[in-house]
Amino acid sequence: MNILLVNTPLGEMALGEERGKITRLYLGAQDVPAGIRQKPTPVLKEAVRQLGQYFDGTRKTFDLPIQPRGTAFQQSVWQALCDIPYGQTRSYARLAAQIGSPKACRAVGMANHKNPIPIIIPCHRVVGADGSLTGYAGGTDMKKALLDLESKYK
Repeated sequence: MNILLVNTPLGEMALGEERGKITRLYLGAQDVPAGIRQKPTPVLKEAVRQLGQYFDGTRKTFDLPIQPRGTAFQQSVWQALCDIPYGQTRSYARLAAQIGSPKACRAVGMANHKNPIPIIIPCHRVVGADGSLTGYAGGTDMKKALLDLESKYK
């Protein structure tokens, strides 16, 4: 895996790429496993460019080759996450119903938690049934910041 560190308004993050596809986004550069080399491949440079546009409010969707690794169920959840429009949120229950598993709210939550490419696969757009901010790999402060950013540029 090749990685590239990126400075964002929410701190230093790291993007991971294998065979020309984004496979990881580490919300904290300290989360990158030891021994992975930093190499600025074309797809990583493009991902950094698009992340910059996202953070400055000029990009609402990402156009990157991605390849998240997970089970078929996780893949279906991650695809559904990509269908949530910029600046909007969905509840876990609504997401579960959308993928045809209306009783799988907790499983949807676990798939959300295991999303290897947050922000690009927008798991931050999933909230509790009452609209509350629930867990997020980068912490609820980061989740709130991402939702506030999208709200500002909606």
